[in-house]
Amino acid sequence: MPAATATATTTDRPSSGRVPTALAWGAAVAHPFLLLAAVRTGPYRSTELRLFLAAVAVGLTLPLARRNPLAALGLLLAGLFAAATTRPDAALLYLPVLAADAVVGRIAAARPLRVLLPTALGALAVQIAAATYTTSGQDVFVSTITALALALLTAGLLGRSVRERRGHAAELRAATAAEAVAAERLRIARELHDVVAHSIGVIAIQAGVGRRVIDTQPAEARNALATIETTSRETLAGLRRTLGALRGAAADGHPAPRDPAPGLAELERLAASTADAGVRVELRRLGNPDVSLPPEVDLAAYRIVQESLTNVVRHAAAPTCRVTVERRTDTLLVEIADEGRGAPGADLAGGYGLVGMRERAELLGGSLTAGPRPGGGFHVTALLPLPADTASTAAAAAAAAAAVAQEGTPA
Repeated sequence: MPAATATATTTDRPSSGRVPTALAWGAAVAHPFLLLAAVRTGPYRSTELRLFLAAVAVGLTLPLARRNPLAALGLLLAGLFAAATTRPDAALLYLPVLAADAVVGRIAAARPLRVLLPTALGALAVQIAAATYTTSGQDVFVSTITALALALLTAGLLGRSVRERRGHAAELRAATAAEAVAAERLRIARELHDVVAHSIGVIAIQAGVGRRVIDTQPAEARNALATIETTSRETLAGLRRTLGALRGAAADGHPAPRDPAPGLAELERLAASTADAGVRVELRRLGNPDVSLPPEVDLAAYRIVQESLTNVVRHAAAPTCRVTVERRTDTLLVEIADEGRGAPGADLAGGYGLVGMRERAELLGGSLTAGPRPGGGFHVTALLPLPADTASTAAAAAAAAAAVAQEGTPA
């Protein structure tokens, strides 16, 4: 029984679409006859009745006008000309003429010019032919033709305007979608670079150390392998989080983990992994600890430090590196400096690390400078602005702390 029901439902779908179409065609085909009957109603009938019947006749073409405007226009013009041959009151033909112009406007909004132009000219020719039966005198005929042409031109221009507006809106949507795709690709590339670059640098250094000392210092080789294992696991976990967030769910169908994004609170762990790669990191935290950092600023600062330490490990050949984080009232200062040989020119010219750091700072309205130090080495300095509400909150907290301290001081 379920199979039979499904088959019957599938079979009924095409017929359900054919029935409204058949009804629309039937109603539209009845239009010329009803319009002709409306205008031929005897003089003993009221004018209101004839106008009502003409309106009903025009309304019969509306369903077909939505499905096939060209066919609906043909039937409207046929009814208009047939009714005009009976030489009725001209007022009875105003509504059919306006309906034909409206259908021409719909065609102008949906069809190209190669379809619109012959259609509009044909409609105008039929309307002029109908006007020869309902007008008397050359002046009236010329003014009627002028009015018909202007009305038809207005309908066509309005339809073309709608078509151009739709095309422009489609282009804007396509451009917006393309920009969103490009921005998302850049974001994904930046996140993957930040997740992978530092860890791969540490792994490469430790692999080299282990290869050189595996015969002479097995304990050091084991330590290097342990560091490689730990760093690899952390990198894989980070990649799973990033890719899972991009997919919206993990591979097993469960929701992707929503672990908090890394921030400056994890600088000690980052410094420890950098020390395993052979570069000792000196951390200095300055400024007002009451200044809370927005998540996007906290993440950007951490990524800038992470990328800078990666460059130190890869290029600087320096034993130590100094990282300074200063929380000011309205800005966050992040500075990384080393006394090594500096980053090579290739990294400055075309590397993605410095570009990514600069993009992160500029997206937050900040700035980043990087270059060789006068006394040797390399430095990276980032200034990230803090929102006004954060600065005001910190100022209020500082004022409250000062007031409490003042109250606690003996007079």
